[in-house]
Amino acid sequence: MTNSNANMQSGYAAKRKLANIVVYAILVVMCIIWILPIVWLILQSFRGEQGTAVSYLFPKQWTFHNYVNLFTNDKFPFGKWFMNTLIVAIFSCAFSTLLVLMVSYAFSRLRFKSRKTFLNLGLILGMFPGFMSMAAVYAIMGMLGLSQSLVALVIVYSAGAGLGYQVAKGYFDTISRSLDEAAKIDGATRHQIFWQIILPLSKPIIVYTALTTFIGPWTDYIFVSYFMKDNVDNYTVAYGLYRMIERESIMEYFTTFCAGAIVVAIPITTVFLIMQRFYVAGVTGGAVKG
Repeated sequence: MTNSNANMQSGYAAKRKLANIVVYAILVVMCIIWILPIVWLILQSFRGEQGTAVSYLFPKQWTFHNYVNLFTNDKFPFGKWFMNTLIVAIFSCAFSTLLVLMVSYAFSRLRFKSRKTFLNLGLILGMFPGFMSMAAVYAIMGMLGLSQSLVALVIVYSAGAGLGYQVAKGYFDTISRSLDEAAKIDGATRHQIFWQIILPLSKPIIVYTALTTFIGPWTDYIFVSYFMKDNVDNYTVAYGLYRMIERESIMEYFTTFCAGAIVVAIPITTVFLIMQRFYVAGVTGGAVKG
């Protein structure tokens, strides 16, 4: 029996080892597939040869001119676009994060008439793509005198943020209600409970929400292209970089476009790496339970 058990354990160990090897091999292949386009983009940003498609991976001429040209050419003012995007991202991040947290707290903690109806309505509305309302939103912004302005973009990115309450609400649900009850006994108001008790315990979900809302303006193309039209000075990087690779300019500016894509990735990647541990905690959830 001892030899039989030992053989069974040895067989299980061998199978686990083989399974681990297979899993690691799959992960390595997936990493290569994911990283290769990024490596290609970086190499193209340092390519000195003009044109788009080339039959080789590594540049024959290495240069920093593409990065210099990115910030110095007059036709595509990338530096201004970068600052536009940064300003819009910061303000929309602040407003959107506040809205999401307030709506999520209300749905998590308060019990009011039609609460479930509003929860379901928000879920359904969130399934519709935002660009379906572009024409109406553009008309409203025109009435307010905000067409082709950065303020319009901040409003667009922030106004519907409350519909993204699901993750934050799930996190608030894990925080013990006994904290609220104890605070009420001590005379705290709902306002004080939210700002002084719940939010200090919700750092992971605050960071998660801020990250997701900060990234949005850097990647949005549809709304900017519809709102800004020919107002080049108010473009954001997503639409501005796209203009670099249109038919009449792609041959001259393709490598500059690659350099711009790398520059855009730097602030997003840096912020994400710094906040990664909070981001993971916000996705997985978990707080003070009771």
